[in-house]
Amino acid sequence: MARNLAPSKRPAPTRSREGEEVLDLNGYVPFLLNALSNAWQRRTSADYRHHFGLGITEWRVLSMVNIEPGITQNGICRVIRMDKSAASRALSTLEGRGLLRFEAERGDPRKRRWWLSEEGQELHRRILDIALGHEGILTSEIPPDELRVFLSILKRMLQNIDPD
Repeated sequence: MARNLAPSKRPAPTRSREGEEVLDLNGYVPFLLNALSNAWQRRTSADYRHHFGLGITEWRVLSMVNIEPGITQNGICRVIRMDKSAASRALSTLEGRGLLRFEAERGDPRKRRWWLSEEGQELHRRILDIALGHEGILTSEIPPDELRVFLSILKRMLQNIDPD
């Protein structure tokens, strides 16, 4: 079984119910990460859609293009672990709204490099303020030293399952 491929040094995130082993969701890391991600996306996506007409996917792409101007779609997918079709739709939406511009490489128009337009830069600044506010809510009451440890653990977990 997969459970034996990488034995854990901690007790199993299970409990016994009527003699059967069942997951204990309060100790099962994938459940908690997924629940947190879903709650985060519900909360932030509603704000982004209401205020800016963008969903979380478009915000992630817009943010990545701001972080790395001239990035390709493949680069976006690699860094933020997004599937190519979702990235393609987001890029098309953002370009259609005049928030992004691209340059195609000579000889291969499929290899587009993306930049924020002036309007995209302005929108990014406005959304960033809200995004940082949401992160502040998410991390409130967590001491900085604990947050640094948590971030380190998250990065190691990501490396464990997706070493790119």
